Amino acid sequence: MSLEFRELGQTGLRVSRLCFGTLTIGPLQAGLAIRDGAALMYQAADAGVNFFDTAELYGTYPYLRLLLGRVARDRLVIASRSYAYTYEDMRNSVERALSELGTDYIDIFLLHEQESRLTLRGHAEAIRYLLDAKDEGKIRAVGVSTHYVEVVRAAAEMDEFDVIHPLFNKAGLGIMDGTPGEMEEAIRTASLRGKGIYTMKALGGGHLLQDVPGALHYVLGKPYIHSVAVGMKTPLELEINLLIFSGHDVPAGMLDRARQHKALFIESWCTGCGECIKRCGQGALTLEDDRVSVDEGKCILCGYCSSACPEFCIKVI
Repeated sequence: MSLEFRELGQTGLRVSRLCFGTLTIGPLQAGLAIRDGAALMYQAADAGVNFFDTAELYGTYPYLRLLLGRVARDRLVIASRSYAYTYEDMRNSVERALSELGTDYIDIFLLHEQESRLTLRGHAEAIRYLLDAKDEGKIRAVGVSTHYVEVVRAAAEMDEFDVIHPLFNKAGLGIMDGTPGEMEEAIRTASLRGKGIYTMKALGGGHLLQDVPGALHYVLGKPYIHSVAVGMKTPLELEINLLIFSGHDVPAGMLDRARQHKALFIESWCTGCGECIKRCGQGALTLEDDRVSVDEGKCILCGYCSSACPEFCIKVI
């Protein structure tokens, strides 16, 4: 199998179109043992994947540190992100990433989950630090991740950003302020302006698992999308994605074995504190009879709510 590579906008980074999204292997979702998760990432790297996406929230730096112990640093492109909005807090986030990853630089560092032009302005000091870190060689590109069309449009106009990491899938699941067509046009415009584009949630957080090849080919068919981050937690899922991204058909039996319905599970000991509701960016959680309830039609199974739960009672399964 031979993976396709693309230049990531004007960053000078050349990335595999398949980006390994590490959220699924970490404590917010599958919770794989660190050695097992790192072994899966090494299998991906051995097959040609050179792009790995993480975040401060995900708790997956230890997995990547083991990977970096086996693969030459210059063979990999690593992206991370943080919610920090002050200069000092963003400095701490970058320094933590460098230390926990065991590396001298991070290829891409992004503002995590931005919601509007206003929130971008509110992160001005964090952006200033990222630009300083770029000048110092600690990071190579500055970016933003978002589920909002408005943010893609705004970031496309801002010289500060080299990379945009938007949510995009054929059903429009998870887009917070527009249609799939509007998001696609915003992405296309940003790409034409030289921004590196790698997308997330091509499978709609698991809602599009009934047609994995169709969902992935839809996104891959957009020439202005340079790479697609896909979460994987098993060798079978990796093999399927390698086949699809290499232009090969996937045997039906293989898809049947991999296909499973994912859901957000809330344990019976939920106290109804509401912290997860505040954390959910999709409006998928509500409080009913002093216990949290999930609207599966809105939930994109990111697992971010579980990081806010003080009782550890939320899991993606």
